[in-house]
Formats: sequence, structure tokens, C-alpha cells
Amino acid sequence: MAASKLQALWNHPAGPKTIHFWAPTFKWGISIANVADFAKPPEKISYPQQIAVTCTGLIWSRYSLVITPKNWNLFSVNVAMAGTGLYQLSRKIQQDYLSDVKEEAIKE
Repeated sequence: MAASKLQALWNHPAGPKTIHFWAPTFKWGISIANVADFAKPPEKISYPQQIAVTCTGLIWSRYSLVITPKNWNLFSVNVAMAGTGLYQLSRKIQQDYLSDVKEEAIKE
């Protein structure tokens, strides 16, 4: 049974014999790097970079579901990219715009 599932994966149109498998697999490096950046202070986060990561994740997530064959590896990596990008943007926005409001409220 396991051999037949491995054979099906190997021969899938988006399987390991194609670029449709390897491109999204290596794209995981971007998401992993973004997760590693969670430890960075928010002032070091770049708006243009995180907007690009988020938009890329959202756009390609949708695209991966409308192409034939559906590429679930591409979908999952792009959902991860969008999620990590949104989280980083929320940290940056909170630090740039919302922390001042909280500090002013405490001073009053």
C-alpha cells in the first residue's frame, strides 16, 4: 500500500520529477526565514518586504488552486508566506502606530 502511494506521488504531474514540486519546496526557505525574523525587534521589520511577502502569498495561494493539476505544495507554502507576512506587518503596525496610543493613555 505504501509503495503504491509513493508511486502515485512520484508520477503525479506536480510530483518530485517536475519543477512544480521543487520550486514551492525551496520557497519554504522564505517562510522559514520569516519565522526566524519573529525574534527581530519590530523596528527592524521592512514594510515593503513584508507587503511583498504577504501579497505574493495571497496571490499565489489563489493561483495554485485554479491551475491544473492543483498544486497543494504551492498552496501550503503560499498560505504560510501570507500568514507570516501578515503577522510581521501586524507587529510593525502595532509598534509604529498603536504603541504611542497606549503610552499616551498611560501618561494621562
